[in-house]
Amino acid sequence: MGCGTSSSAKDRKSENALKAALVIQNWYRGYSARLKARQRYALTIFQSIEYADEQGQLQLSNFFSFMLENYTHVHEKDRELVTRLFSGSIQDKKDRQDYLGLIDVPDSYSGPRLQFPLTFTDIDLLIEAFKQQQILHAYYVLEVLFETKKVLQQMPNFTHTKTSPSKEITICGDLHGKLDDLFLIFYKNGLPSVSNPYVFNGDFVDRGKNSMEILMILFVSFLVYPNDLHLNRGNHEDFMMNMRYGFTKEILHKYKMKSVLMPPIPLDGDRVSEKKNKVGPTITAQGIRADGSASEQLTKHEWEQVVDILWSDPRGKRGCYPNTSRGGGCYFGPDITSKILNKYQLKMLVRSHECKPEGYEICHDGKVITVFSASNYYEEGSNRGAYIRMSSGTTPRFFQYQVTRATCLRPLYQRVNAIESSAIRMLKERMISRKTDLIRAFQLQDRNKSGKLSMGQWAFSMENVLGLNLPWRSLSSHLVTTDKDGNIDYMSTFQDLHIQKPVKEVQSSLIETVYRYRSDLQIIFNIIDSDHSGLISMEEFRSMWKLFKSHYSVHIDDSQFDELAERMDLNKDGSIDFNEFLKAFYVVHKFDKLSKSDTKLA
Repeated sequence: MGCGTSSSAKDRKSENALKAALVIQNWYRGYSARLKARQRYALTIFQSIEYADEQGQLQLSNFFSFMLENYTHVHEKDRELVTRLFSGSIQDKKDRQDYLGLIDVPDSYSGPRLQFPLTFTDIDLLIEAFKQQQILHAYYVLEVLFETKKVLQQMPNFTHTKTSPSKEITICGDLHGKLDDLFLIFYKNGLPSVSNPYVFNGDFVDRGKNSMEILMILFVSFLVYPNDLHLNRGNHEDFMMNMRYGFTKEILHKYKMKSVLMPPIPLDGDRVSEKKNKVGPTITAQGIRADGSASEQLTKHEWEQVVDILWSDPRGKRGCYPNTSRGGGCYFGPDITSKILNKYQLKMLVRSHECKPEGYEICHDGKVITVFSASNYYEEGSNRGAYIRMSSGTTPRFFQYQVTRATCLRPLYQRVNAIESSAIRMLKERMISRKTDLIRAFQLQDRNKSGKLSMGQWAFSMENVLGLNLPWRSLSSHLVTTDKDGNIDYMSTFQDLHIQKPVKEVQSSLIETVYRYRSDLQIIFNIIDSDHSGLISMEEFRSMWKLFKSHYSVHIDDSQFDELAERMDLNKDGSIDFNEFLKAFYVVHKFDKLSKSDTKLA
């Protein structure tokens, strides 16, 4: 009896332990699922805002075309400015020695010294130097650029490579200036060589801090192994994109050599006069070849093809339709993929261009693979990076990684909290830049003037004004206060932040407009400011604003902008320090728990 009772108690104890383990396991699964859902929402915010900014970039490119046509009419006497806007500094007539002869490498320079013709030793030398955060001297940068241009010009636009069961090829996606990711890939997968070929799928530069280092490593590797390292062009291999997303700024910071390193953009009287029969000036994506040189202007059809190749994304819906998220290129469905692959007797499309949480994604019945190699793209912990190894007759193998500063990753909830906080912060700044428009939309819905809207009305107004295609209902708890009946106090949308006004008397709508278009205005200013003085004349300032306002359909009275400009001319010398002008506009997060309460403009 005693033994039987003891055995029964043990069974009950084991059963209870099992039940407890199942309860804990189910709780943890639910907890992890909620964290993953929050992470997905945060990534959706980052991506939606990123794509909306790319729409703005394409609009800016169109503005430059518009300005080329119209600036001479607004400012007929200043042909020099138009030339500055659309002329490059490197002309094909110039010999490489004309530039290299102007640059001396001092004895005090302790960085890598490349020897031409390059060998695999130079790849090692460069990588080790960059690991020590050394800067490659401008002399060697120019030598690499000239040599790369020469080799690329001799190659076809499309290259073919062969693999075998014993020889795989590695495909990498976007790197976006993330040098540590490239180091990790080479550490795990080996350096490029005849026996270890690579394809890099474009978007080498922008956003990250080490675009130049990545470009130099890839170019030097290409020069050493031109048949075994393949460089495809992405939509960020375009100097207009580089001006907004950081590569141009990085070059200026590291080399102070804008006039030498800017790609050439030819302009002559005939080119301007023929503008109406063409697509646009060669400053847009269609005019810069992958080798960095300026091409002849493309026809409209050719230009559309280039944009489609560089900007398009796969989707589950059948057919081919405009890419409304990015504002350029198209979405293509599984039927389009099958049609193209069958037409050209291909088995698979491996592309990049989109950040994926796991570093890669397979869609269209396994016929399209997206690979993205920049880990922590939006925020540390936001996504993994990946690369692919493929060979003849085998299934692609995926290798994932995530670069971290710490010896081990922080717990998932800490990473999700940080990512979510950063995403919500960015979204709120987007909202405050459209405050006047949002309030107008809310008030149109609020027919009883109660100051409150239903969740559906608020979500509709948010999407209608911001156009970000976000799950507003799910995000509402982070953005607004809701009463016990589920109605939203819509003015609480702006309760914890505002745009600092440089001048108290200036109307909010003008402040929001300048803040919203600050990146575009800064790009325009940097082009006009050819001597890098940081100053722009009041006359140029007004002329450019009038064209900008006309093209972007900004409904701001000129007198308001003139008054703001006059007030920003602090020493009354007829010039404005434009960088200081933009820094006067920043968002104040009143209740931000982060270490800094102000988000100042870079």
